[in-house]
Amino acid sequence: MSAPSQVPGSVEEADAADTAVTATEGRGDAANRSLRQIAWQRLRRDKVAMVSGVVVVLLILAALLAPLLTKWFGHPPTQFNQDLIDPSRRIPYLDPENPELGVDRWGGISSDHLLGVEPTTGRDLFSRILYGAQISLLVAFLATLVCVAIGTALGIIAGYMGGWVDTIISRAMDIFLAFPLVLFAIALVGVIPEGVMGLTGNGLRIGVIVFIIGFFNWPYIARIVRGQTLALREREFVEAAKSLGAGNGHILVKEILPNLVTPIIVYSTLLIPTNILFEAALSFLGVGINPPTPSWGKMLSEAVPFYQQAPYFIIFPGMAIFITVLAFNLFGDGLRDAFDPRTSD
Repeated sequence: MSAPSQVPGSVEEADAADTAVTATEGRGDAANRSLRQIAWQRLRRDKVAMVSGVVVVLLILAALLAPLLTKWFGHPPTQFNQDLIDPSRRIPYLDPENPELGVDRWGGISSDHLLGVEPTTGRDLFSRILYGAQISLLVAFLATLVCVAIGTALGIIAGYMGGWVDTIISRAMDIFLAFPLVLFAIALVGVIPEGVMGLTGNGLRIGVIVFIIGFFNWPYIARIVRGQTLALREREFVEAAKSLGAGNGHILVKEILPNLVTPIIVYSTLLIPTNILFEAALSFLGVGINPPTPSWGKMLSEAVPFYQQAPYFIIFPGMAIFITVLAFNLFGDGLRDAFDPRTSD
Protein backbone atom coordinates (compact mmCIF):
# COMPACT_ATOMS: atom_id res chain seq x y z
CA MET A 1 0.00 0.00 0.00
CA SER A 2 1.50 3.34 -0.99
CA ALA A 3 1.73 6.22 1.41
CA PRO A 4 -0.36 9.35 0.90
CA SER A 5 1.37 12.49 -0.30
CA GLN A 6 3.45 14.63 2.02
CA VAL A 7 1.81 16.81 4.62
CA PRO A 8 2.75 20.31 5.76
CA GLY A 9 5.19 21.30 8.44
CA SER A 10 4.57 21.87 12.10
CA VAL A 11 2.62 24.65 13.75
CA GLU A 12 5.87 26.34 14.69
CA GLU A 13 6.98 26.44 11.06
CA ALA A 14 3.61 27.77 10.00
CA ASP A 15 3.81 30.63 12.50
CA ALA A 16 6.92 31.87 10.69
CA ALA A 17 4.79 32.37 7.58
CA ASP A 18 2.60 35.04 9.22
CA THR A 19 4.95 37.84 8.16
CA ALA A 20 4.77 36.75 4.54
CA VAL A 21 0.99 36.54 4.78
CA THR A 22 0.88 40.07 6.18
CA ALA A 23 2.96 41.41 3.30
CA THR A 24 0.85 39.59 0.75
CA GLU A 25 -2.50 40.70 2.07
CA GLY A 26 -1.40 44.18 3.06
CA ARG A 27 -3.53 44.17 6.20
CA GLY A 28 -2.11 45.35 9.49
CA ASP A 29 -4.01 42.80 11.57
CA ALA A 30 -2.78 39.74 9.65
CA ALA A 31 0.12 39.21 12.04
CA ASN A 32 -2.36 38.86 14.91
CA ARG A 33 -4.18 35.96 13.32
CA SER A 34 -3.52 32.43 14.50
CA LEU A 35 -2.46 29.60 12.23
CA ARG A 36 -5.94 28.09 12.37
CA GLN A 37 -7.56 31.36 11.33
CA ILE A 38 -5.17 31.67 8.40
CA ALA A 39 -5.74 28.03 7.44
CA TRP A 40 -9.52 28.41 7.67
CA GLN A 41 -9.45 31.43 5.36
CA ARG A 42 -7.31 29.52 2.85
CA LEU A 43 -9.59 26.49 3.09
CA ARG A 44 -12.73 28.56 2.54
CA ARG A 45 -11.27 29.94 -0.68
CA ASP A 46 -10.59 26.40 -1.92
CA LYS A 47 -14.00 25.57 -3.37
CA VAL A 48 -13.00 22.04 -4.33
CA ALA A 49 -11.89 21.25 -0.79
CA MET A 50 -15.03 22.78 0.71
CA VAL A 51 -17.33 20.82 -1.59
CA SER A 52 -15.35 17.65 -0.84
CA GLY A 53 -15.67 18.35 2.89
CA VAL A 54 -19.45 18.64 2.53
CA VAL A 55 -19.52 15.34 0.62
CA VAL A 56 -17.47 13.68 3.38
CA VAL A 57 -19.87 14.95 6.05
CA LEU A 58 -22.88 13.74 4.04
CA LEU A 59 -21.30 10.31 3.57
CA ILE A 60 -20.65 9.97 7.29
CA LEU A 61 -24.21 11.07 8.10
CA ALA A 62 -25.63 8.63 5.54
CA ALA A 63 -23.67 5.78 7.13
CA LEU A 64 -24.78 6.75 10.65
CA LEU A 65 -28.40 7.19 9.59
CA ALA A 66 -28.50 4.07 7.39
CA PRO A 67 -31.23 2.32 9.45
CA LEU A 68 -33.46 5.39 9.26
CA LEU A 69 -32.81 6.09 5.57
CA THR A 70 -33.39 2.45 4.75
CA LYS A 71 -36.72 2.54 6.55
CA TRP A 72 -37.82 5.61 4.59
CA PHE A 73 -36.43 4.92 1.13
CA GLY A 74 -35.59 1.24 0.88
CA HIS A 75 -35.80 -2.19 2.41
CA PRO A 76 -33.70 -4.16 4.91
CA PRO A 77 -30.31 -4.91 3.29
CA THR A 78 -30.58 -8.65 4.00
CA GLN A 79 -34.17 -9.04 2.77
CA PHE A 80 -34.29 -11.48 -0.15
CA ASN A 81 -36.86 -10.81 -2.88
CA GLN A 82 -36.62 -13.79 -5.22
CA ASP A 83 -40.01 -12.93 -6.74
CA LEU A 84 -38.38 -9.91 -8.41
CA ILE A 85 -35.84 -12.04 -10.27
CA ASP A 86 -36.16 -13.99 -13.49
CA PRO A 87 -34.85 -17.45 -12.48
CA SER A 88 -33.60 -18.23 -16.00
CA ARG A 89 -31.41 -15.12 -16.35
CA ARG A 90 -31.05 -14.18 -12.66
CA ILE A 91 -31.65 -10.48 -13.21
CA PRO A 92 -34.71 -8.37 -12.22
CA TYR A 93 -37.96 -8.31 -14.11
CA LEU A 94 -38.90 -5.15 -15.94
CA ASP A 95 -42.19 -5.34 -14.04
CA PRO A 96 -42.36 -7.93 -11.23
CA GLU A 97 -46.15 -7.99 -11.50
CA ASN A 98 -45.98 -8.73 -15.23
CA PRO A 99 -43.02 -11.11 -15.79
CA GLU A 100 -44.01 -11.61 -19.40
CA LEU A 101 -42.67 -8.13 -20.16
CA GLY A 102 -39.16 -9.47 -19.82
CA VAL A 103 -36.14 -8.49 -17.79
CA ASP A 104 -34.75 -5.06 -16.93
CA ARG A 105 -31.14 -4.33 -17.87
CA TRP A 106 -31.05 -1.56 -15.25
CA GLY A 107 -32.25 -3.62 -12.36
CA GLY A 108 -35.80 -2.52 -11.75
CA ILE A 109 -34.96 0.99 -10.56
CA SER A 110 -38.18 2.50 -9.20
CA SER A 111 -39.57 4.58 -6.36
CA ASP A 112 -39.63 1.41 -4.29
CA HIS A 113 -36.01 0.48 -5.12
CA LEU A 114 -34.07 3.68 -5.78
CA LEU A 115 -31.00 1.90 -7.16
CA GLY A 116 -32.69 -1.32 -8.20
CA VAL A 117 -32.10 -4.77 -6.73
CA GLU A 118 -29.28 -7.29 -6.83
CA PRO A 119 -29.27 -10.09 -9.36
CA THR A 120 -29.99 -13.58 -8.00
CA THR A 121 -31.24 -12.31 -4.60
CA GLY A 122 -33.41 -9.27 -5.20
CA ARG A 123 -31.91 -7.46 -2.21
CA ASP A 124 -32.32 -3.68 -2.29
CA LEU A 125 -29.12 -2.14 -3.67
CA PHE A 126 -29.65 1.29 -2.09
CA SER A 127 -29.87 -0.21 1.39
CA ARG A 128 -26.83 -2.39 0.88
CA ILE A 129 -24.71 0.52 -0.32
CA LEU A 130 -25.71 2.55 2.76
CA TYR A 131 -24.83 -0.29 5.12
CA GLY A 132 -21.68 -0.96 3.13
CA ALA A 133 -20.64 2.62 3.90
CA GLN A 134 -20.85 1.76 7.59
CA ILE A 135 -18.38 -1.10 7.20
CA SER A 136 -15.96 0.84 4.97
CA LEU A 137 -15.89 3.94 7.15
CA LEU A 138 -15.73 1.95 10.40
CA VAL A 139 -12.73 -0.06 9.24
CA ALA A 140 -11.04 3.01 7.74
CA PHE A 141 -11.46 5.20 10.83
CA LEU A 142 -10.47 2.49 13.32
CA ALA A 143 -7.46 1.44 11.28
CA THR A 144 -6.38 5.06 10.88
CA LEU A 145 -6.70 5.58 14.63
CA VAL A 146 -4.48 2.57 15.35
CA CYS A 147 -1.98 3.61 12.69
CA VAL A 148 -1.79 7.20 13.94
CA ALA A 149 -1.46 6.16 17.59
CA ILE A 150 1.42 3.75 16.94
CA GLY A 151 3.12 5.94 14.34
CA THR A 152 2.93 9.10 16.42
CA ALA A 153 4.24 7.43 19.58
CA LEU A 154 7.18 5.72 17.90
CA GLY A 155 7.95 8.62 15.56
CA ILE A 156 8.12 11.23 18.32
CA ILE A 157 10.27 8.95 20.49
CA ALA A 158 12.67 8.22 17.62
CA GLY A 159 12.97 11.87 16.64
CA TYR A 160 13.47 13.18 20.16
CA MET A 161 15.68 10.48 21.66
CA GLY A 162 17.92 9.95 18.63
CA GLY A 163 20.92 7.63 18.87
CA TRP A 164 20.37 3.90 19.14
CA VAL A 165 16.66 4.38 19.89
CA ASP A 166 16.19 6.21 16.59
CA THR A 167 18.22 3.57 14.78
CA ILE A 168 16.15 0.67 16.11
CA ILE A 169 12.81 2.33 15.36
CA SER A 170 13.95 3.43 11.90
CA ARG A 171 15.07 -0.10 11.01
CA ALA A 172 11.72 -1.40 12.28
CA MET A 173 10.02 1.01 9.90
CA ASP A 174 12.01 -0.40 7.00
CA ILE A 175 11.07 -3.97 7.97
CA PHE A 176 7.36 -3.23 8.25
CA LEU A 177 7.35 -1.34 4.95
CA ALA A 178 8.81 -4.44 3.26
CA PHE A 179 5.87 -6.65 4.27
CA PRO A 180 3.62 -7.85 1.41
CA LEU A 181 0.55 -6.55 3.22
CA VAL A 182 -2.21 -7.98 1.03
CA LEU A 183 -0.72 -11.49 1.02
CA PHE A 184 -0.17 -11.31 4.77
CA ALA A 185 -3.77 -10.20 5.32
CA ILE A 186 -5.13 -13.05 3.20
CA ALA A 187 -3.05 -15.58 5.13
CA LEU A 188 -3.85 -14.16 8.56
CA VAL A 189 -7.61 -13.94 8.02
CA GLY A 190 -7.63 -17.56 6.93
CA VAL A 191 -5.77 -18.98 9.94
CA ILE A 192 -7.13 -17.01 12.92
CA PRO A 193 -9.67 -19.22 14.73
CA GLU A 194 -13.14 -18.08 15.73
CA GLY A 195 -13.57 -16.72 19.22
CA VAL A 196 -10.23 -14.89 19.53
CA MET A 197 -10.71 -12.12 22.11
CA GLY A 198 -14.40 -12.99 22.15
CA LEU A 199 -14.90 -12.03 18.50
CA THR A 200 -16.66 -14.20 15.93
CA GLY A 201 -17.82 -13.87 12.34
CA ASN A 202 -17.54 -10.43 10.80
CA GLY A 203 -16.64 -8.90 14.14
CA LEU A 204 -13.48 -11.00 14.10
CA ARG A 205 -12.76 -10.13 10.47
CA ILE A 206 -13.17 -6.41 11.11
CA GLY A 207 -10.84 -6.67 14.09
CA VAL A 208 -8.22 -8.53 12.04
CA ILE A 209 -8.41 -6.07 9.13
CA VAL A 210 -8.12 -3.08 11.48
CA PHE A 211 -5.14 -4.70 13.20
CA ILE A 212 -3.37 -5.48 9.93
CA ILE A 213 -3.84 -2.02 8.44
CA GLY A 214 -3.01 -0.16 11.63
CA PHE A 215 -0.12 -2.31 12.81
CA PHE A 216 1.68 -2.56 9.48
CA ASN A 217 1.09 0.97 8.12
CA TRP A 218 2.31 3.00 11.09
CA PRO A 219 5.79 3.62 9.52
CA TYR A 220 4.31 6.11 7.04
CA ILE A 221 3.13 8.52 9.70
CA ALA A 222 6.05 7.65 11.99
CA ARG A 223 8.48 8.96 9.37
CA ILE A 224 6.61 12.25 9.12
CA VAL A 225 6.39 12.65 12.90
CA ARG A 226 10.05 11.73 13.33
CA GLY A 227 11.13 14.34 10.80
CA GLN A 228 9.04 17.05 12.46
CA THR A 229 10.33 16.08 15.90
CA LEU A 230 13.96 16.28 14.76
CA ALA A 231 13.36 19.93 13.89
CA LEU A 232 11.24 20.77 16.93
CA ARG A 233 13.64 19.35 19.51
CA GLU A 234 16.17 22.06 18.61
CA ARG A 235 13.69 24.90 19.09
CA GLU A 236 13.98 27.47 21.86
CA PHE A 237 10.84 26.43 23.72
CA VAL A 238 12.21 22.89 24.12
CA GLU A 239 15.52 24.23 25.43
CA ALA A 240 13.61 26.49 27.81
CA ALA A 241 11.61 23.54 29.15
CA LYS A 242 14.83 21.59 29.72
CA SER A 243 16.42 24.50 31.57
CA LEU A 244 13.41 24.58 33.90
CA GLY A 245 13.96 20.92 34.75
CA ALA A 246 11.18 19.36 32.66
CA GLY A 247 11.56 15.64 32.03
CA ASN A 248 11.48 13.91 28.66
CA GLY A 249 7.88 12.81 29.13
CA HIS A 250 6.70 16.35 29.83
CA ILE A 251 8.60 17.75 26.83
CA LEU A 252 7.24 15.09 24.47
CA VAL A 253 3.61 15.41 25.58
CA LYS A 254 3.33 19.08 26.52
CA GLU A 255 5.83 20.80 24.23
CA ILE A 256 6.37 18.77 21.05
CA LEU A 257 3.14 16.80 20.57
CA PRO A 258 0.85 19.89 20.38
CA ASN A 259 2.97 21.14 17.47
CA LEU A 260 2.39 17.89 15.62
CA VAL A 261 -1.41 17.95 15.77
CA THR A 262 -1.84 19.71 12.42
CA PRO A 263 0.31 17.37 10.27
CA ILE A 264 -1.22 14.37 12.05
CA ILE A 265 -4.76 15.51 11.27
CA VAL A 266 -3.93 16.29 7.66
CA TYR A 267 -2.15 12.97 7.17
CA SER A 268 -5.10 11.11 8.70
CA THR A 269 -7.51 12.57 6.15
CA LEU A 270 -5.20 11.30 3.41
CA LEU A 271 -4.82 7.88 5.04
CA ILE A 272 -8.55 7.17 5.43
CA PRO A 273 -9.29 6.72 1.69
CA THR A 274 -6.28 4.42 1.37
CA ASN A 275 -7.73 2.23 4.12
CA ILE A 276 -11.15 2.25 2.47
CA LEU A 277 -9.60 0.89 -0.72
CA PHE A 278 -7.64 -1.73 1.21
CA GLU A 279 -10.77 -3.04 2.95
CA ALA A 280 -12.64 -3.09 -0.36
CA ALA A 281 -9.77 -5.01 -1.97
CA LEU A 282 -9.79 -7.64 0.77
CA SER A 283 -13.57 -8.05 0.52
CA PHE A 284 -13.30 -8.28 -3.28
CA LEU A 285 -10.76 -11.10 -2.87
CA GLY A 286 -13.09 -12.92 -0.48
CA VAL A 287 -11.13 -12.45 2.76
CA GLY A 288 -12.92 -9.37 4.02
CA ILE A 289 -16.48 -9.05 5.27
CA ASN A 290 -18.65 -12.14 4.82
CA PRO A 291 -22.13 -11.91 3.25
CA PRO A 292 -24.93 -11.22 3.87
CA THR A 293 -23.34 -8.24 5.67
CA PRO A 294 -22.97 -5.57 2.95
CA SER A 295 -19.50 -4.57 1.82
CA TRP A 296 -18.65 -2.47 -1.22
CA GLY A 297 -15.74 -4.70 -2.20
CA LYS A 298 -17.82 -7.87 -1.92
CA MET A 299 -20.62 -6.28 -3.94
CA LEU A 300 -18.15 -5.56 -6.73
CA SER A 301 -16.92 -9.14 -6.60
CA GLU A 302 -20.46 -10.47 -6.87
CA ALA A 303 -21.18 -8.08 -9.74
CA VAL A 304 -18.40 -9.34 -12.02
CA PRO A 305 -20.39 -12.24 -13.54
CA PHE A 306 -23.26 -9.86 -14.39
CA TYR A 307 -21.42 -6.87 -15.84
CA GLN A 308 -22.97 -7.46 -19.29
CA GLN A 309 -26.45 -8.49 -18.17
CA ALA A 310 -26.80 -5.99 -15.33
CA PRO A 311 -24.17 -3.22 -15.53
CA TYR A 312 -25.88 -1.20 -12.81
CA PHE A 313 -24.83 -3.84 -10.28
CA ILE A 314 -21.18 -2.93 -10.73
CA ILE A 315 -21.68 0.79 -11.46
CA PHE A 316 -23.36 1.84 -8.22
CA PRO A 317 -20.99 0.20 -5.69
CA GLY A 318 -18.05 1.30 -7.81
CA MET A 319 -19.30 4.89 -7.82
CA ALA A 320 -19.78 4.75 -4.05
CA ILE A 321 -16.11 3.80 -3.59
CA PHE A 322 -14.93 6.31 -6.19
CA ILE A 323 -16.87 9.26 -4.73
CA THR A 324 -15.87 8.46 -1.14
CA VAL A 325 -12.17 8.06 -1.88
CA LEU A 326 -12.10 11.11 -4.16
CA ALA A 327 -13.87 13.30 -1.58
CA PHE A 328 -11.47 12.32 1.23
CA ASN A 329 -8.43 12.81 -1.02
CA LEU A 330 -9.51 16.24 -2.26
CA PHE A 331 -10.42 17.37 1.25
CA GLY A 332 -7.09 16.10 2.56
CA ASP A 333 -5.24 17.94 -0.20
CA GLY A 334 -7.12 21.11 0.69
CA LEU A 335 -6.21 20.78 4.36
CA ARG A 336 -2.59 20.17 3.46
CA ASP A 337 -2.45 23.30 1.33
CA ALA A 338 -4.31 25.37 3.94
CA PHE A 339 -1.88 24.49 6.72
CA ASP A 340 1.27 24.61 4.60
CA PRO A 341 3.33 27.66 5.67
CA ARG A 342 4.83 27.85 2.19
CA THR A 343 1.40 28.51 0.66
CA SER A 344 0.81 32.15 -0.10
CA ASP A 345 -2.55 33.81 0.45
